[in-house]
Amino acid sequence: MSGVEIIGLGHYAPERVVPNSEIEARLGLEPGWIKRRTGIDARRYAADDQALSDLAIKAGDVAIAAAGISRDDIGLLLLATSTPDHLLPPSAPLVAHRLGLMNAGGIDTAGACAGFIYALTLADGFVRSHDIPVLVIAANILSRRINPDERASSVLFADGAGAVLLAPGSREKSGVAGAHLAAHGAHYDLIKIPAGGSRRPFADDLTPGETLMVMEDGQAVYAKAVAMMTKSAEIALQKAGLATTGVAHFIPHQANARMMTTVASQLGIATDRMRSSVEQYGNSSAATIPLTLSMSSAEQAYKTGDVLLMTAAGAGLTGGAVVFRW
Repeated sequence: MSGVEIIGLGHYAPERVVPNSEIEARLGLEPGWIKRRTGIDARRYAADDQALSDLAIKAGDVAIAAAGISRDDIGLLLLATSTPDHLLPPSAPLVAHRLGLMNAGGIDTAGACAGFIYALTLADGFVRSHDIPVLVIAANILSRRINPDERASSVLFADGAGAVLLAPGSREKSGVAGAHLAAHGAHYDLIKIPAGGSRRPFADDLTPGETLMVMEDGQAVYAKAVAMMTKSAEIALQKAGLATTGVAHFIPHQANARMMTTVASQLGIATDRMRSSVEQYGNSSAATIPLTLSMSSAEQAYKTGDVLLMTAAGAGLTGGAVVFRW
């Protein structure tokens, strides 16, 4: 084996479309407020009978079908999610079982919005060391973690799933050419769900709001996420021995349009090289990058040798960037 190739892409967005007007009416915002500040027109919410695993399976099925390989050949499933079906057990074994991956391990990776970056980096290493395909799925149902009265999270977050299937390749330079993973725990509390973990277990005196997302300082989140995404991308490019001029496609975490264009500007990447899905699909955390990868490939296919730069930051704070050669 010489390299690692993406042999299958897949995505799934729930059928329910939630336009800005619905959220603006609930929060008492003037029409157009959300679009002006976020670049988002609409987002998708899962149906009441859908769990996280249901979304993940749909995206994974598409990626496997696109690759055209036997499910028995896949050796590992990495599921990047912040909204598993249950706190215990992990959801990856269930997803692997329902996908028919009889010879695969399965593990959840909870890296918040950077979860796909972490999972992709680890998957590339597993493919190289074990010479076996790895399926990476990132999926979230954030509509059930939004505090409906909190503007900062209500206007942004959405549900969705994206998947990539990596396999040993014959081209020496294909795969992850450079990566940088970051964690700034000093800012651990900027985005959080206060209760449900060992710090604040479920109890009779718990209020419903304590199990929902809290983002009290949106400006601080924005500033630190931009800095983390930009710095991580610069380091990953340096490790790959590349300048931004060599990047064919920039796929940042689809947090909001303003953040994405700011990071692109700081890196010196023209916006016509940026692939985006945020306008119609919102921010589904870790799922945004693979969802965008898959969705946009139907409109403009990636070509052999194309360099993709992906970068993300989110709760924790966790972040990172990957330079991937197609």
